[in-house]
Amino acid sequence: MFSQRSISLIGFAAFGTALTWAYWTTLGPMLEKWGTDPHYSHGFLVPGFALYLLWRRSSVVTPRLSPPSRWGLVLIALGAGLFAGSAYLYFDALGMASLLPVLAGLGLCWGGWRFLAWAWPSVAFLAFMLPLPYRLEVAMSLPLRRLATLSTTYILQTIGMPAVSEGNVIILENGRVGVVEACNGLGMLMTFFALTTATVLVVRRSAVEKAVILASAVPIALAANICRIMLTAILQETVGNEVATVVFHDLAGWLMMPIALVLLWLVTRLLSLVLAEPEPQEDGPRGSD
Repeated sequence: MFSQRSISLIGFAAFGTALTWAYWTTLGPMLEKWGTDPHYSHGFLVPGFALYLLWRRSSVVTPRLSPPSRWGLVLIALGAGLFAGSAYLYFDALGMASLLPVLAGLGLCWGGWRFLAWAWPSVAFLAFMLPLPYRLEVAMSLPLRRLATLSTTYILQTIGMPAVSEGNVIILENGRVGVVEACNGLGMLMTFFALTTATVLVVRRSAVEKAVILASAVPIALAANICRIMLTAILQETVGNEVATVVFHDLAGWLMMPIALVLLWLVTRLLSLVLAEPEPQEDGPRGSD
């Protein structure tokens, strides 16, 4: 005769199989997006890190089971509603996002609130594997391109190089550098924000330090993209168009992440200096009365 926990495990496995089958048409386009769009190439690493986070948190938060919670059914119903809405509205991003409340609901139905307290960071981190809606990508692309163009132009003028922005094109003395859609920095922004979030989840820092590190992800990612465009413009003026083109499309793309990591390291070092706790001072020898 099966125990109640064994029956729950069997039901959980059956529901997981049904869930995989139901989301098969959603997971396929997501995997294709990871493989074809450089903005989301980090998606392949997100599930692996989520599993690593589960293992790592087991030494901090013991993954205990508590009585199942009915709130899990509410979350599953919410996810099912989002999934049905995505099919009705032909809005794939909604269907992909529905996976998160369903997973959280499954955790509540199986292991209760104690289980969810252990697993919720991993479930939340899975949001980084979801592609943004196309309209949101387009809406973010133009402001990011404009910001990169104006910032690069200003820096070039500051260091003494003649440069004028015309739309999303930087006009130099010996040529032009176009900040095309592929160079808007959105991919770097998303990848580095995921990386920074992963860092915050594993490092031992105070809540204030973690908040500052997380907030620094956006300006650091934008700065790395601006450095890429500025380096291209400088090479355009000093070396020539051919070398600048090769650096812009190949080498500079690989250098963006190391530059961003160095900037993140500087932020953490600065936080260590600013927020360092003073060492307790030992009392000196007391004089005799």
